[in-house]
Amino acid sequence: MGGMALPPELDNLLLVKYFLAQTRRRKPKVLYIGTATGDSDTGKLRFYAGFSRFDCRASHLPFFARTPGDLESLVLEQDAIFVGGGNTRSMLAVWRDWGLDRYLRIAWEHGVVLGGGSAGSICWFEYGVTDSVAGALTPLPCLGFLPGSNCPHYDSERERRPTFRKLVASGRMPDGAAADDGVALHYIDGRLARAVSNRPRAKGYRVTRSGKRAVERPLPTRYLGRAR
Repeated sequence: MGGMALPPELDNLLLVKYFLAQTRRRKPKVLYIGTATGDSDTGKLRFYAGFSRFDCRASHLPFFARTPGDLESLVLEQDAIFVGGGNTRSMLAVWRDWGLDRYLRIAWEHGVVLGGGSAGSICWFEYGVTDSVAGALTPLPCLGFLPGSNCPHYDSERERRPTFRKLVASGRMPDGAAADDGVALHYIDGRLARAVSNRPRAKGYRVTRSGKRAVERPLPTRYLGRAR
């Protein structure tokens, strides 16, 4: 998700509803991981406030308090895992130290629905565009569950679009997909199946290298709300 799956006022939860529906469970178990913000109370409370509006069993995984000892069992008993935004580089370092990256891959291979916004989007790809380091946006090697690269906040942060295009054009990042705020890129078995949005005009994009330039193509993006 490019961003704004859980907006500040929680007035548009269409992406959350869509995300939970992919579990095909009547009352899915969903785990929130807020490592990218150091397990901030703000992110955690927004998760519970938003997801509690749906019939699901929500919980969270802390890494900066007392962390559960059997992470593998905790992860594998979930129907869905939602990762919050923040500092992706620091998040991945913590995950790797605890071995969570391995357990997430097992969960993914067993059909657990994985997703999230911003850091919780780019982390699944081979590479993502990140602001984890102060200064210019940079490419970041990520988990590599999904092929190619990813860029969130494509329409809301001024430097995202030109930086992503430049990195793909130069070959510093492989071809990939970008998402405006409010857009989810839905991958099934490693392939992009569809793009959906909680905003009528928001879109997803394919960005590919052609010679020394990047070519951007909008994806057919289905609005999840009522047509106006």
